[in-house]
Amino acid sequence: MSEQSRIKGLSRRQTLVGLSATATGLIASPAVILAQSADAIRFGHLTPRTGFLGPLGEYGVMAADLAAEEINAAGGINGRKLELLKEDSVNPQTASTKAERMIERDKVACIIGEISSASCLTISQVAARNKTLFLNTGGNSDALRGESCNRYMFHVEHQNSMYVKSCGRSLLAQGLVKGKKWFSLTADYAFGHDLSKVAKRFMEANGGQFAADKLVPTDATDFSALLLEIRAAKPDLVISNLAGNQITNFLKQYSEFGLTFPVAGFGFDTALAWAAGKDNFGGTWPCVWHHLIDTPSTKAFVAAFTKKYGKPPENQAWGDYVGVKVMAQSMAELKSTETAKILEHLEKGAKFDVMKPRQGYFRASDHQLISEMYTITALPAAQVKNQWDLFTSSAPVPGPNEDMEVIATQGDEAVCKMS
Repeated sequence: MSEQSRIKGLSRRQTLVGLSATATGLIASPAVILAQSADAIRFGHLTPRTGFLGPLGEYGVMAADLAAEEINAAGGINGRKLELLKEDSVNPQTASTKAERMIERDKVACIIGEISSASCLTISQVAARNKTLFLNTGGNSDALRGESCNRYMFHVEHQNSMYVKSCGRSLLAQGLVKGKKWFSLTADYAFGHDLSKVAKRFMEANGGQFAADKLVPTDATDFSALLLEIRAAKPDLVISNLAGNQITNFLKQYSEFGLTFPVAGFGFDTALAWAAGKDNFGGTWPCVWHHLIDTPSTKAFVAAFTKKYGKPPENQAWGDYVGVKVMAQSMAELKSTETAKILEHLEKGAKFDVMKPRQGYFRASDHQLISEMYTITALPAAQVKNQWDLFTSSAPVPGPNEDMEVIATQGDEAVCKMS
């Protein structure tokens, strides 16, 4: 799909803002009587609820519902009720149509969500035409922050470069890059193509090479032919650039085949490890957030989510929860739902509690949320104590004395031009 470039970055000044569910000043006092539906603030929520990304989308829906409930229970946004209008985005064309309808008919103040990078692009085009904010909570493609950036799209989800550079640090430390050959499997759509491009750039810069890179259709469920190719190639590392339940199916079948080559991936959601189970999940993976992070706001979110749904949240849930809270926080602080005011507020570097040790902010140059990442490593099955805690985690990446932007696109990698 052809992707157009737009827009040029603005400078920012930092404004301290709190985001966590317990932060003061996020919303009006619970004593305030919420406005009736006619005066409610509407957020549109679009995300895939069917297809290979559907299981992740459902976590996003659950988290967005929880965020809205918490906001309304505490008095809404400046006394006005928050209404969440939710739709299955299905595919890029349907996502575009539904985004248009949400804006024109339902008069939403913003659109939040999505996972497919291709659908993010079409939603962002609608948002730009209508001068409505779109907060991407699941699309990773660097292109969305690069040649396809636009001033009305912001990104809670972290970009592919941040995933690759974070996991890459671990692979370098394990001696699995320089002089090594990788066999990669890549999801055959916008996200996978972009991720493969970023992975190859990382390998070339660090002295490794690809033995093979195989495109995998998004509806593929049988990996046996590819697993036979991997066995014959004898790579030093098998890399997953897959997405959604492709990862779960691959991990299960990799285990069944009894292959012992190390596995790693550059795109990942913890729900996919849970679906694979302790006997099949293995390898090293990057993660934007996980339920074991030891911060007060993560503990509060995990407790609330688990109480409501009977299971912990995973990282897509984090993205949609943070997205709803960021928009509500900004509107409450500004006492306004005006797009121009919120856009300026975010571009000037407002800081948010994103449930990690350091606060996050949106980089003005490409609207990427800048925050820490993690690398997780699967535990041996014998050490797993429950169905959720299947891994150990690295310390936050970058380290506490590093600039958080070092894992994001830099220099020639950063090509966003906003106007």
